[in-house]
Amino acid sequence: MEFIQIVVLAVVQGLTEFLPISSSAHLILVPVLLDWPDQGLAFDVAVHVGTLTAVVTYFREELMAMFRDWLGSLAGGGLRGDARLAWGVLLGTLPAALAGLLFHETVETTLRSPLVIAWATIGFGVLLGVADYLGRRGGRSEHQLTWIDVMVVGLAQALALVPGTSRSGITMTAALFLGFSREGAARFSFLLSIPLILLAGGYEARKLVLSESPVDWSVLGWGILLSAISAYLCIHYFLKIIRRMGMQPFVVYRLLLGGYLLWVFA
Repeated sequence: MEFIQIVVLAVVQGLTEFLPISSSAHLILVPVLLDWPDQGLAFDVAVHVGTLTAVVTYFREELMAMFRDWLGSLAGGGLRGDARLAWGVLLGTLPAALAGLLFHETVETTLRSPLVIAWATIGFGVLLGVADYLGRRGGRSEHQLTWIDVMVVGLAQALALVPGTSRSGITMTAALFLGFSREGAARFSFLLSIPLILLAGGYEARKLVLSESPVDWSVLGWGILLSAISAYLCIHYFLKIIRRMGMQPFVVYRLLLGGYLLWVFA
């Protein structure tokens, strides 16, 4: 890989993993539009490590509290403190993990079409806009979630297997419809990403080990570093932006991107 490709793809992954605009769609489309060779499995694993590092670092205090209270719940202490949130993140991951196991091959072949990405980008973008408008007065935080919230958001997250949907976008959409604040919806979405990135990265790493392909460690190092930095900055500034402007800038971007893809590939 040339260095410019490393930089662009790592930064794109770092930004789009947490913005509601679909990281998988951008990682598929950028090489296609720029006529670059496929970046390969090892690089995909590296940028997943980078984004995981960023979200764990950003939410380190919350995660420590969640882990402590979750252990307390296992010891019979009940759902005190952040134990409910910890269980919510774990249980909310199950639908997407199960769907990934069942439909991975279909997603990797049939659904990687630019037209599928285009329509998913537009359709779920419109849905995000509606949810943001209707839920703009929602006030619940991630600490006030119910088991119904966990089920609905978890099922919504499974839809993100379709390229163009956006894992963060669909989970925020579901949370906004349920009455979460914009920041609460985003923070719950980011926390939900942690076990899913671990599972996806672990699955890809297993394939990498079994393939016995040669590894360029300098490329992977740059991928991890750049995706981690861009993802951390993305989380920090995204939470500030949505307090003032909501989700509408990202809805507009999705509509423009989807329209462009239809114009190019239809």
